[in-house]
Amino acid sequence: MLLLISPDSVEEALDCAKAAEHLDIVDVKKPDEGSLGANFPWVIRQIRDAVPADKPVSATVGDVPYKPGTVAQAALGAAVSGAAYIKVGLYGCTTPEQAIDVMRGVVRAVKDYQPEAFVVASGYADAHRIGCVNPLALPDIARRSGCDAAMLDTAVKDGTRLFDHVPPDVCAEFVRQAHEAGLLAALAGSVKAADLGALTRIGTDIVGVRGAVCEGGDRDAGRIQPQLVAAFRAEMDQHAREHAASVATAG
Repeated sequence: MLLLISPDSVEEALDCAKAAEHLDIVDVKKPDEGSLGANFPWVIRQIRDAVPADKPVSATVGDVPYKPGTVAQAALGAAVSGAAYIKVGLYGCTTPEQAIDVMRGVVRAVKDYQPEAFVVASGYADAHRIGCVNPLALPDIARRSGCDAAMLDTAVKDGTRLFDHVPPDVCAEFVRQAHEAGLLAALAGSVKAADLGALTRIGTDIVGVRGAVCEGGDRDAGRIQPQLVAAFRAEMDQHAREHAASVATAG
């Protein structure tokens, strides 16, 4: 399982760089513009320069409307700015067909420029609260539009979490569908260390966190702390070892 950490500034990215050995992907977002709020192109470039070259940078394109051309241009801007992972929050898409329309444009725009870029179709565990596509539709949307991964996050940051809206057994189905489609499965949404056991068991490929590694657990007012990143990774590694041992014993 890969660990994706989301700083919201160059200063926080420098804190991530201090803990680079403990994380896999540095994700650029702007939390005050939404769950998957897009940051400025120059911030993506500055963060790309601030973290070690062997750590890929991910960038969110925003909680986007159903405007395929607008979103494709924004996604290309993130790639040009140095992001290797391009995440699109399908906030304004109410049907799978709309979501596929948006993501096909993103895939073409990004991969025409950078074929090896990694495109992520992101939905929301609490989709029922905002009226967007069903979480379990995401793997098929990602597959049909040519994406590389399907992701779930939470749209409303009010203290509720991923598993409050999509329990572990349903997340397991999401992961299974993604894997059957040849995609990676990414899960986020106020994920805590206590969730790592379940996330490991269901085969999650990428786990995204912010609040869990911020001072006081506060994604908005707190700042990412290198020691919290290290502790979170240690917990991940412990669960991975325990899971591998249980699988070996069962086999």
